[in-house]
Amino acid sequence: MFKAKNLSPQKLAGFTALILSAIIALGMLLVDGNWQIMLGAFVLTFLVSYYLYLYTLQNFIYRKIKLIYKFIYQTKASKREEFFQKNILPLKTIEEVSEDVEKWASQKKEELENLRRNEAFRKEFLLNLSHELKTPIFAVQGYIHTLLDGALEDPAVNKMFLKNATKNIDRLCRLIDDLDEISKLESGEMTINAEIFVIQDLVKDVFDTLSLKANTKGIKFNIKKGCEAPIPVVADKEKIRQVLINLVDNSIKYGKPDGHTVASIYNMDGKRVLVEISDDGIGMSEEHLPRVFERFYRTDRARSRDIGGTGLGLAIVKHIVEAHDQSITVRSKPEIGSTFGFTMEAGRESML
Repeated sequence: MFKAKNLSPQKLAGFTALILSAIIALGMLLVDGNWQIMLGAFVLTFLVSYYLYLYTLQNFIYRKIKLIYKFIYQTKASKREEFFQKNILPLKTIEEVSEDVEKWASQKKEELENLRRNEAFRKEFLLNLSHELKTPIFAVQGYIHTLLDGALEDPAVNKMFLKNATKNIDRLCRLIDDLDEISKLESGEMTINAEIFVIQDLVKDVFDTLSLKANTKGIKFNIKKGCEAPIPVVADKEKIRQVLINLVDNSIKYGKPDGHTVASIYNMDGKRVLVEISDDGIGMSEEHLPRVFERFYRTDRARSRDIGGTGLGLAIVKHIVEAHDQSITVRSKPEIGSTFGFTMEAGRESML
């Protein structure tokens, strides 16, 4: 048994013509009793009704369906699409057309959801950007107005106010520099100058650069045991230096006093190298992990601003890593610590 919803126009017209011609032929047989007249009436009625129904279906119902397809694609039909609409579309079953429409509706629904998410992200980004800009600007404004209102003549506070104003101006400059850098990364303006270098040597250089800052909290740096053997990688050395500085700097900011920052380097498959920066600091809850690489996203806004930073460091890290066609991940647990890992292309020596 066939299902009516799966019928093509030809089958539907043939089925309808068959029923109609059978009824008329049966009526002719009962009235006249002549088998030849009945057979002729059956054939003639079948042919006439078949082509009439087929014409009606194709020129009325499928004209409406064609309009639906034009609305779906929203473009002027090309020669290929015209051939489809004239020759392929009439052969489609109503169920197939329904599936096409449902697929289109699902696609549009997904596009709308993406637009809503992007709009929400845009609003959140503008709100965060406005807040990040206003905080240092209002601070500088307050200090300057206080100095102009008389504090400039007070040697006990004027130098302190000027220093605080300078700190906020420096923060504003860092924010603008980071915004400029992330814009270049997103637009593809920043080029990658790949070279071969030993990743352990670069990690040690970054540790040396940030050692004074780490010493203020008693944080110790080290490379994990078993990961000391030199591993060459292919990447933009200065860009990877920036990645490591951001990650190590974060491990200091959110690390516990007298804690540890550990770098681990693994040769994964001869083609990629995994670099991980781990700390035993305050960590993050699981709900924050999918968003930590978003611009201005902070797990604890008040504490993050007290610690410092522009809120763009991890977003820049992600863009640099992805500009190398690599990936970055994060694992973390509150009061246990965080581990940021990113992959790099292995150098020739590590492939041997």
